[in-house]
Amino acid sequence: MKYFNDLADFSIGEIKELVALARRLDDKPEPRVLEGKVLSLLFLSPSLRTLISFQSAMARLGGSTCVISPEMSIHGLESRSGIVMDGVAAEHIREAIPVIASYGDAIGIRAFAKRENLDDDLNDREFRELISLVDKPYINMESAINHPCQSLADWKTLDDLGIPASGGKLVLSWTWHPSPLPFAVPAATLHMAALRGMDVTVLRPEGFALPDAIMNKARQAATLSGGSVTETNDCSSAMQGSQVIYANSWASARHYGDKRAEDQIKPKLGEWCVDETWFGNAASDCRFMHCMPVRRGVSVTDRILDGPRSAIIAEARNRMLVQMALLHRMLSGS
Repeated sequence: MKYFNDLADFSIGEIKELVALARRLDDKPEPRVLEGKVLSLLFLSPSLRTLISFQSAMARLGGSTCVISPEMSIHGLESRSGIVMDGVAAEHIREAIPVIASYGDAIGIRAFAKRENLDDDLNDREFRELISLVDKPYINMESAINHPCQSLADWKTLDDLGIPASGGKLVLSWTWHPSPLPFAVPAATLHMAALRGMDVTVLRPEGFALPDAIMNKARQAATLSGGSVTETNDCSSAMQGSQVIYANSWASARHYGDKRAEDQIKPKLGEWCVDETWFGNAASDCRFMHCMPVRRGVSVTDRILDGPRSAIIAEARNRMLVQMALLHRMLSGS
């Protein structure tokens, strides 16, 4: 495996093999399989689970990691293209990335959407520029429009919960958040569930429809797998028979890059906070998933997060397990 950038790059069978490998490595560890291997981790945006899960995954396989971010660099890192570097930063990312990559056997890169130009972010322009500087195997640790490691972990979580692929029903719901957030997680989650063969409903208020490019990619995956993709702003109909609700927050494509305009339509959407009342029409054992971090009392209530519906802790642990599988496949030579 030379890169891991998008679940769409792999067949359904290959994804299932990675999930199976993650399960095997959990049951039967291989603590020396990556002995002597180094994974470079570049974080151009903050992280908790991604950083720790990759460090833990590499350590459990006998390898090591080196971590760098602009805040950690004594020189400061400049990432803007075409900039005259007469400010604080003394080093440009175009030199830094090849150097960082040269110190490891593979590199993971995390770079959030800039949330300024919708087309740039939908086309993952910045991330594509970054990986063009790399001549080593690489992993997308979250880009403007994708989060494949999270989606692979979510696929395993759905398997672990016994949620059927064919005929399983998942609701991807927008929830309230004070800031306009990137499309990476909802786009990746929608595509993952559709590729898995599920019937997926995007539940969102007026003004927060996902861009056509994201919806069309998911519909193509559903056609391949036998799943389906629909959208609605009606919670009752969306949740009818649902086995999973996956909550997330994302920006308004209509007002992309204009927080002031988005803030004007948000005050009326305070009820978009997942609570037990949402589950009236759902399957009795409907589960709750979220990639985290999650805003308690804003995006979802304590009752759900602390109750039996929540799968978020197991979901987070699966990040480490599937990344162990990725690193094993990428670096072990087997």
